[in-house]
Amino acid sequence: MTEPPQPPNQPPTTSGYGHLPGPPQQGYGYPAQGENPYAQQAPYAQQPPTVQQQPPGYGYPPPGMPGMPGSPGGPGLPPKKNRTALIAASAAAAVLAVAVIGYFGFSGSDEDPKPPVAQEPTDAQPSASPSVDKGDGNGTGSGGDGVDYNSGRKQGEDKVLWFKTAKVDGPGMGVESAAQWVVGDTVVKSVWKSLNGYSVTDGKEKWTLAFPAAICSVARDATAEGKTVVMYRDGEGENSSCTQMRVVDLKTGKEVWSKEVPKEGLFDIFTSPTLAMTGDTVAVSRGGTASAFKISNGDKLFGSAMGTGCKPDGYEAGNGKMIALATCSDADASAEVHGVDPVTGQKSWAFRLPKKYKVTSIYSVDPLVLDIGNEEAKQRSIVVLGPDGKQTATLAGEGSFAVGCGDTGLFRALTTCASAVVDAGTLYLPTAAEAGKANEIVAFDLATGKTKWRTPAGDKRTLTPLKAANGQLIAYRKAEEEQGGEVISIPAGGGTPTALLRHPSGPAAPIESSFRTPKLDYVDGRFFISASRLAAKGTDEKLLMVFGK
Repeated sequence: MTEPPQPPNQPPTTSGYGHLPGPPQQGYGYPAQGENPYAQQAPYAQQPPTVQQQPPGYGYPPPGMPGMPGSPGGPGLPPKKNRTALIAASAAAAVLAVAVIGYFGFSGSDEDPKPPVAQEPTDAQPSASPSVDKGDGNGTGSGGDGVDYNSGRKQGEDKVLWFKTAKVDGPGMGVESAAQWVVGDTVVKSVWKSLNGYSVTDGKEKWTLAFPAAICSVARDATAEGKTVVMYRDGEGENSSCTQMRVVDLKTGKEVWSKEVPKEGLFDIFTSPTLAMTGDTVAVSRGGTASAFKISNGDKLFGSAMGTGCKPDGYEAGNGKMIALATCSDADASAEVHGVDPVTGQKSWAFRLPKKYKVTSIYSVDPLVLDIGNEEAKQRSIVVLGPDGKQTATLAGEGSFAVGCGDTGLFRALTTCASAVVDAGTLYLPTAAEAGKANEIVAFDLATGKTKWRTPAGDKRTLTPLKAANGQLIAYRKAEEEQGGEVISIPAGGGTPTALLRHPSGPAAPIESSFRTPKLDYVDGRFFISASRLAAKGTDEKLLMVFGK
């Protein structure tokens, strides 16, 4: 492919999917661009972010590696020796920005088929519920195995409040345990065919809700009232589909309603749907088709449009906003991003990507920050869109950014990156960890695209952003074999981190450090870390560990 034209007085760049593309060639609706202010080749100049995962299209990569989400799980409780593997990542080497222009359009909603009537709640009882350590309620840090995980604590270290294991005898490929919600005084964890609620203070089991078959998709959020949406399979066999939807009250463990999601067309495939919630709307995206329903009663609101034009392949939501990722019915199967009314599904604006570009990652919905790439030309860019869908900035900064959100798997729609945090006009991204080196958290100014500050993890450690609140970024410093993790806060303007929690060393550290692709939360002074997948070999495996003062 012909290399894009370069800004004035700049040397040519080499192609590579880790490089930001230069301005697209004139034509296809994209105007000629001036000099790129971020393309200076001075020593230590800011360089464009690169991302380790670069799936084609809307994220359909090869099957995951062992131990990754969607792959066979690793061992349960770890041995006492070295278990840590560091992933090497290469840095970026070019500084070019993409300039694109949004197209605006409005479309009316098509008439949807009559939705099925939501079923009445059932008092489902566990039929094959996994065995989970229920805890003794004393909050001493014991997991019911007689081990005191706080023994040998050093001065200044905080506590393991409690620890849960699970014993599941499941299929040979293992089972999913992907969900974790913290709602009020309850933390809820999914394990294969059930949801289990525990007291956040002492880990005592509060409730269990069993499902007829394996849970196959969950919404990452809950409503203000503590309700969320879960999908489960319509049978036990390998030919079953993920079509059954249930709304659950996470405070009580009670079902609100359940129904089967109707097909949008002949080729509607329910392999691995994703769920996006905002307000009273939940969108179910799967394999290029999507539909939305009311969380309160299950009524259908809208479905992805059929026929000509740009058809939504999936929806994503955040901060009260909803977007659609769409494929257009032109010769190039061009990609668009739409602003969508979450009640009617109507398009409020449209942003057309450059030719052969696709959205590869979503860092935030409001404000809208997208990673877009052209796999054929090995080019990519991170762009910021305003409320009207117009591009306002392009990010530029040195480092390779591996947030783990582009690897979506076959038929799964993109969701917002869990380790990308946005607050008050700033995007926080972690860099990939190189062998023997510490990674960093980098803060980007979304108004200018420039780097604001960088905070290194230090001492060959790894930092992961968790959330931003009250002028502070909260991050997790990963545990090591002989050293517990930490929860730290960093001022939004940059500066010296402050430790909020120092997790204990001793017998707790090897357990904490062995969680692979874990679910993480920091709520009301407590840190929650849990497994996202279980090997399900009928032996005890680590499930959930909670730290606090």
